[in-house]
Amino acid sequence: MMQAMLGFTSEARWLRYARAHLRHLFPYLPQQSGYNKRVRKAAELLGRITRILATSTSVWSDDVWIVDSTPVECGGRSRETAKRSDLAGWAKYGYCASHSPFF
Repeated sequence: MMQAMLGFTSEARWLRYARAHLRHLFPYLPQQSGYNKRVRKAAELLGRITRILATSTSVWSDDVWIVDSTPVECGGRSRETAKRSDLAGWAKYGYCASHSPFF
């Protein structure tokens, strides 16, 4: 849960961060392969916990939905163009390694 809440999409980066900054919270941190096995075995439990957390907040009944999706190219591939876009301030600008261009 902490990995997702802190915004780590890479398990390797999360484990490096946890080892460097959160060691006091995790007396034992497995290597990446062991971590992957534990996460997959705990998938159902994590789903239930996520649902409980969501239903206990206003996010569950809010009319605004929070979604996670593929980045959409906006304003060309130029940072300056993206800053002038109507979405500037609402959308984030960044690099998507799986799609190569900037979004």
